[in-house]
Amino acid sequence: MTQLFRAMRLYGNIVLLLLSATVLGITAYWASIFLPNIRHDYSIFSLIVPCLTIVLILIGMQWSTPRTEAVFLFVLGVLWLAQAAWTTDIIGNIQCDALTSQQVPTKTGSISERSWCYEMRVVQAFSWMIFCLYAIFLWILISLTTRAKVLGRPYAWAEPIIELPWFGQWPGYPEGGQFAGGMYPPAPYGYPMMNVPSMGGYAGSQMAPGYVVQQNPGHSVVIQPGINGQPPTITQVPGTVTSA
Repeated sequence: MTQLFRAMRLYGNIVLLLLSATVLGITAYWASIFLPNIRHDYSIFSLIVPCLTIVLILIGMQWSTPRTEAVFLFVLGVLWLAQAAWTTDIIGNIQCDALTSQQVPTKTGSISERSWCYEMRVVQAFSWMIFCLYAIFLWILISLTTRAKVLGRPYAWAEPIIELPWFGQWPGYPEGGQFAGGMYPPAPYGYPMMNVPSMGGYAGSQMAPGYVVQQNPGHSVVIQPGINGQPPTITQVPGTVTSA
């Protein structure tokens, strides 16, 4: 994964955590004053969605693959869409600033309907915003994983998500490619080294889209992943090279 993709994913998760925590704080307050007899179904559902979101985000930040991440994004996106639609159905077209002395009953008394209305508007707006973010993130994930497969990672959906490149970059290793002894790691499992019989290019060059490499007689073409989103390095070595 490139450092740019790592930063973008981290920032996106932070935004989702902040928005979800805000919704969770409001809905937890509602649960404390309404449950168990008032707005029972909505109060419980509006607690489950942000809690599940926070848990899955924290799990995904520790370990994830594009395949599992896509499932998380789709499921959470649907849940937040349901949350937004349900909140919109309850609040309707009520003008919060027009409410004056109206009260909303609670399990121990009542609260101002105006304050409750404003809280509902916040939950409504944040729920729609989170749903839109999840839809955008899912599209980005599918696009990046598809590009990684085109760039020579046929198992990109099952690999750790940290190996995905950002737009305009190549699949590579983060942290500047610092490996023991200054050497690249061996080809990952399922990625044998290959010969590229074509024209143009030279040993030790970097391959860009549309370029081909001419294989010298008696040499093998070794393609090593680029560092931090750079194009892969191509080297020709005498003899035959096989995967480890």
